[in-house]
Amino acid sequence: MTERVEKTRRTGPSRRHVMAGLAAGLAMMGGAGAAPARAADLTKATLRLKWLPQTQFAGFYVAVAKGYYKDEGIDLTINPGGPNLLAENLVATGADTFGLSGGLDSVFAARDKGMPVVCIGISHQMTPFVFVARADGPVKTIQDFKGKTVTTWFTGANHVLNAILAKNGIDPALVTIQPQQVSVTPFIDGQVDVITATRYNEYYTIKTRMGEEKLRTFVAEDSGITFPRDTLIVSETTAKEKPELVKAFLRASIKGWKDAFNDPKGAVDTVMAIAPTLDRAHQEFQLAEAKKLMVAGKVPEKGLFWIDMDSVKITQDLFLNAKVISKPVDLGATFNTSFLEAIPLADRKP
Repeated sequence: MTERVEKTRRTGPSRRHVMAGLAAGLAMMGGAGAAPARAADLTKATLRLKWLPQTQFAGFYVAVAKGYYKDEGIDLTINPGGPNLLAENLVATGADTFGLSGGLDSVFAARDKGMPVVCIGISHQMTPFVFVARADGPVKTIQDFKGKTVTTWFTGANHVLNAILAKNGIDPALVTIQPQQVSVTPFIDGQVDVITATRYNEYYTIKTRMGEEKLRTFVAEDSGITFPRDTLIVSETTAKEKPELVKAFLRASIKGWKDAFNDPKGAVDTVMAIAPTLDRAHQEFQLAEAKKLMVAGKVPEKGLFWIDMDSVKITQDLFLNAKVISKPVDLGATFNTSFLEAIPLADRKP
């Protein structure tokens, strides 16, 4: 079972209720913000998210609510993701203009398959996955993973796990790696030695049920590895033929995220107006964790959504060694920083 299905169970709303709330929320947003431009003057565009509405995506919803996209001449519709929806496919085929895809692994895999997608920005500058064990259990170090049962998602987190093991000289064959179930209960009940969690989602559930002091966490960065996630993508056609649209989208998105960071309560209100059955405390925690991920790395000096090409190159080497991709991709064609660099640095900084 994937990371995404786990999120649905925990965050509460059914897909039917979320979609209904989303439609109502976006209708409400239409009248917010600055005086709207005439509809005929706006360029219609869509943003496909990687999952259902939650504060992991708050800045985009805030930018819609405050009219920032309209100020940039864009009539933007935010389309939610889901378990059977891949942003890479929808952007590559032109069904969506912009996409927030899984991460570097998703971008590399898409290009390896010949999909004409281009990364124009990266949201999470740190690895969002953590591996969690009991503080009083037998797993004290990465070396203790040997002979233990570790569950993970085979949608990207497994690559992080394998890279950590390799960096620490551990043969993955010595670890019992199993697909992670929908619920975190097997870990809480002691059936699993190590579980995978996102910093902003599963970890909240585990620490709420067990107490943070009873947990031990292992992160990729401690092994000298970073897997940036939540990548903004467009098609090659859009990147080539509509560069001003891409720049305008990024300007508005950055403004929305800066507002979300400066007014987290208002940002949570905006998201919960769309998906009212979400748990508020969880959403507040999620936004705070998303901020940590988004302002890490080189962002203080380079600005939000920066594409760190050093991390990109290291990640490609890891994927090649692990045979996640069959051959090197054209990094220049796949990652384009020019759209961000066209925005004044002062405007990009959080």
